[in-house]
Amino acid sequence: MSHATTQAYLIVSAVIFGLVAIIHLARAINGWAFVVGPATIPISASWIGFVITGVLCLWAVRIASSR
Repeated sequence: MSHATTQAYLIVSAVIFGLVAIIHLARAINGWAFVVGPATIPISASWIGFVITGVLCLWAVRIASSR
């Protein structure tokens, strides 16, 4: 895989993970309900999702900036 392709992949990954992290954070702060079929997903799942996707975003940014 070329350097440019790897850089593009890392940037796209960072942006996507960053957007998902922001959505999780907004849901957790505002207490938005999230229902899948008969199940309601707890707010704590968004806090966990925020941490995980935030770390993945930062990881991609760190790798991209070190190349």
